[in-house]
Amino acid sequence: MSAQQSNSHSLHHSRHRSLNSFAPASDTIRVGSRRWFLQTGLAGVGGVTLPQLLAQRAAAAESGVSRPKKSVILFWLSGGPSQLDMWDPKPNAPREVRGPFGVIPTALPGVNFSEHLPMQAALADKLSVIRAVDCRASNHTPITMQAGNPLARRTNDGRDGGGFPSMGSVTAKFRGANDPDMPAFVGLAKSWTSDVWGAGHMGSQFEPVKGLELSGKFNLPAGVKLPRLADRDRLRRQFDRLRADVDRTNTMRRFDQNTARAYDMVLSGKVQKAFDLAAESDQTRDAYGRASVGEKALLARRLVESGVSFVLVSGAWGYFDHHGDDVRWGGIEKGLKPLLPRVDRALHALITDLEQRGLLESTFVMMMGEFGRTPVINEKAGRHHWTNVMSMVVAGGGMPCGQVIGSSDDRAGDVRSGRVRPQDLAATTYRHLGIDLGGHWINSRGRPVAIVTEGGRPIPELL
Repeated sequence: MSAQQSNSHSLHHSRHRSLNSFAPASDTIRVGSRRWFLQTGLAGVGGVTLPQLLAQRAAAAESGVSRPKKSVILFWLSGGPSQLDMWDPKPNAPREVRGPFGVIPTALPGVNFSEHLPMQAALADKLSVIRAVDCRASNHTPITMQAGNPLARRTNDGRDGGGFPSMGSVTAKFRGANDPDMPAFVGLAKSWTSDVWGAGHMGSQFEPVKGLELSGKFNLPAGVKLPRLADRDRLRRQFDRLRADVDRTNTMRRFDQNTARAYDMVLSGKVQKAFDLAAESDQTRDAYGRASVGEKALLARRLVESGVSFVLVSGAWGYFDHHGDDVRWGGIEKGLKPLLPRVDRALHALITDLEQRGLLESTFVMMMGEFGRTPVINEKAGRHHWTNVMSMVVAGGGMPCGQVIGSSDDRAGDVRSGRVRPQDLAATTYRHLGIDLGGHWINSRGRPVAIVTEGGRPIPELL
C-alpha cells in the first residue's frame, strides 16, 4: 500500500469512533402528549422526516398495484472481505498466499470454502459464488458497490459519489415498498457514513431509513388506548391549538397534509410489529446468533416479510478491514477467524428461514464488501486492500443457484474469467425487482441520469 493510500486510509479511520453492537432504540414517542405528532412528523423519524417516509408510502401505493412482492437483503461486509480466506481459497498456493486457514468441501462437488464457513459450505447448493467481481472503481467506502455504478466514487473533495444514488434508493424511487405502511429502504447499521450509501442527488425522500433508530419509534406507551387515538376529530382540535407554536406556512401545511396518513401508519401497528424481535422464539434467535450481524439478519427477514423492499445489513463499521494485528480489527488469524462463524451462521439462518417461509424465491440476498484483500499475507499477519478482484455470494430471487460464477487466477489476485462489474450487480438487482433497466431520474439541472451505467447487464448465469 502506497504512502498516499496509507494516509487516505488512516484519515478515513480517524473519522470514526468505537461503535456499540446492535441495540434497538428504546425511546418511544409520547403518544399521550399533545406534541406527540409534532415529535413524529416534524422532527423526523430515524434519519428521514415523516413526510419523506410518507412520500415513499404514497409511491408504494401508486406503483404497487397487482405486482408480486420482491425484495433485496444486502449484507455489507464493511472493510473488504478476503477472497482467499473465505469463498475462493487457493490450497495449493504458497503459504504466504493461501493464508493460515484450511479448506473444506461444500455441497457443490469440487468447490471448497474456508474451513471457518462450514454452515455456508453445507448450503452451497443454494448459493451462487461469484469469484470474479471487479472492484477497481471502488474505494474504502460503500459508495461504488452499493450504487452498483463505477461512476459513483469516493473522491475526498466533498463531492463523493458524484450525485449517483445507491441501489436501495433507486428501489425506493422506482418500486417503493411492498406494503405502503412500511418504508421502502431500511439500513441496519450503526456507522451510517461508512456503511450505507444513500440517494445522492436523486432526492432526500429516497434516502434510507435508519432502522436502528426507527426501532421503537412507533410503539404505543402503556395506558394509551387505540380508541383514544382513533378519535381523529378530537385530536385534530387539539392539534389546532398548537398552531401558535409552529410556523404557519410550509411546516404547518405539511403537518396538515400528512396527518391522516401518519395516523394510518401508527394505528396499523406494522412498523412496531416488524421491529419487535421479542416476538421471535429463542430457538430462532439462537439460530441466527446473538451477535450484531445475526440480530440484524433476523430483523432484515422480519422487515422484508412486513413489506420493506430493500434492507441493508452491516454488522459493524470496518469489521472486515484486516490489515494486521497492529490495527483495531486485527489480521487474518486473530481478526477474521473469530468473525467468520458469526457471518457464517447469520447467512445460513437467513437463507434457511426465508426458504421455510416461502420467501426465498422473492428475496434476492447478496453478501459482499467494497473490495478484496491482497494475495500475499503481510508482515503484520494481515492483508491490505485489493480492488482487482473480490468474491461474494448471492442467493434466492428465483435465480439459478448451486454454481460458481467466474474465476480468479492462481493467487486470487486478478480476474481470470467471467468478470462481474458493479453495474452488472445493479442490473441484476433491478431485473429481479421488476425495475426497467432503461429507467432514469432527473437531476437538479434537469438532465436525465440512467440508473444502469457503463453498459451494465444482468449477470448471464443468474438469468
